[in-house]
Amino acid sequence: MTVLLMSVLVLAAILLVAAKIVLSMPVFGGIPSGNRLERMENSPNYRDGRFHNIDAEISVDVTKSGMLKTVWKFLFGDKSSLRPAEPLHMVKADLKSLPADKDIYVWFGHSSYLLSLHGTSVLVDPVFCSAAPFRFVNRPFEGTEKYLPEDMPDAIDFLVITHDHYDHLDYQTVVRLKDRVGHVVCPLGTGAHFERWGFAPEKVTELDWDESYAAGDGFEIDCLPARHFSGRSLRRNNTLWASYMMLTPYGNIFIGGDGGYGSHFSKIGKSYSDISLAILENGQYNVQWKNIHTMPEYLGKEAVELGARKILTVHHSKYALARHPWDEPLENEKRLRDSCDADILVAELGKPLVLELQGGSSTK
Repeated sequence: MTVLLMSVLVLAAILLVAAKIVLSMPVFGGIPSGNRLERMENSPNYRDGRFHNIDAEISVDVTKSGMLKTVWKFLFGDKSSLRPAEPLHMVKADLKSLPADKDIYVWFGHSSYLLSLHGTSVLVDPVFCSAAPFRFVNRPFEGTEKYLPEDMPDAIDFLVITHDHYDHLDYQTVVRLKDRVGHVVCPLGTGAHFERWGFAPEKVTELDWDESYAAGDGFEIDCLPARHFSGRSLRRNNTLWASYMMLTPYGNIFIGGDGGYGSHFSKIGKSYSDISLAILENGQYNVQWKNIHTMPEYLGKEAVELGARKILTVHHSKYALARHPWDEPLENEKRLRDSCDADILVAELGKPLVLELQGGSSTK
């Protein structure tokens, strides 16, 4: 064996050990096993060792030329429009004393938001520390970091997670919120992460599509399909991704999560005849992954098929994960008024917005 070959083998061994150490860090979460894995394997949405979408599988240009072109453009292309030239304006409000007689929405940028529904707190996909396993990989826009986990309400009744990607499930954030969370609702398999991070199993409910969590006091959270994917480590789709319908005494609220347009929007709109508010993904899209993120031309179609009375959009204004200009989703939001009859609400970063849901039905 030559000295060069020996050196290569030693270097490869060192890299393998280093990779194993890195991937064992808590930020990467847990791996489903035991009863959890058995339940996953019995899911109609799970086969061949992974979860699948209802419609055609995700479509990404993974040819050699396509991948090289994408990576080259991301690393060395013009990035001047991807991030704001100036810090964004964000309001810092006292979230511990929100009025208990109103329905309030507070958006923290990207897909993190708080719903305070007559005093019941629902925190969705909170990311206040890092949207990547290592913070330097995905820096937030300047001005969008005014809130910390400690600024959230003292009692968070429901922590709702749509899927386990880092820009929706932030390890540091949820660990710092752990003692204030009443109950976690997440897609099937995702509980493995919370279990590793020290959450009591009885405080975590994992749902498959078309399953429900009866939360009490007139609240129910129905787990519904989305057209996306999942994964925090080398394996993809070993946990489920989801949207939700939250049925409350004050109206039905659709939590869209991440995902491209698909047949599920029409089905959801027909299943729930009275949707007070739909919170839809709008941003981080690209034609190369058009099936897993909502392209602008489909945003209005989703709104129409859902038939919601009010619409809010998220998944923008904090991170640059795609090549479109950072403020293009804001223009999509404006154009949405011309393509559907819903009331298009525009939230200011960090500022409590009174929803005025006008009651509604808490039934399907």
